[in-house]
Amino acid sequence: MLGLLLLVPVLAFLFLYGFGRNHYALPTYLPERTEPVRSATGGQRDTVFHRVRSFRLRGVGGRYVSATELGQGMYVVQFFGTGEANAEVTRYLARLQEKFRREPRVRLATLVPSPEGVGSLQAAVSLEKLSEQYGTISGKWFFLTAPADTLQQLASQEFGVTTLQPAHLPFRPTTEPGNLPLGRLLLIDHDQHVRGYYDGTDIHEIERLITEINVLLYTYDHSH
Repeated sequence: MLGLLLLVPVLAFLFLYGFGRNHYALPTYLPERTEPVRSATGGQRDTVFHRVRSFRLRGVGGRYVSATELGQGMYVVQFFGTGEANAEVTRYLARLQEKFRREPRVRLATLVPSPEGVGSLQAAVSLEKLSEQYGTISGKWFFLTAPADTLQQLASQEFGVTTLQPAHLPFRPTTEPGNLPLGRLLLIDHDQHVRGYYDGTDIHEIERLITEINVLLYTYDHSH
């Protein structure tokens, strides 16, 4: 009897190990509304989440890059600023680039405000120097620029960066605080949904970001 009692948990473990699956579902942020869904049981509602609308920003060499190009798989967004904290975040992104160097579905985008009173040629040179400084790989990590107010609007209206509680319903960006939190990173999936917010100055948050990128990749690979 004792041997049988000891054998049961072992058999259960072997069964789960061989046939079980672990599922880790990423949240989707910025709910906008709920809509009724046809169901046999009736009375069900589905949440509609905000999608980042299409945008085009000037990149290195004057080439424009769109949200569609970035979102062919998924992309991580950084709103670049000044100070050591932002430099630290960008160095972490360099590590992320190396981690997913051979995974074409993962892209990075650093959005840099163009300085006021600076000509387009000088701004382009500055952007290219930043890109070279951090060793970006062409087609993998994009340094993109626009006026500061354009990026501020993009951050609040599309990415929900300034929201206090990104998962609250409904998402109304015009009522949220106007300040842009420094060092924030975002994970956007191929449907242009925001799937994660991270403190880019915290190594533990970077590890969480890496884990959740792998979760999305696993989801893409097993969605058919």
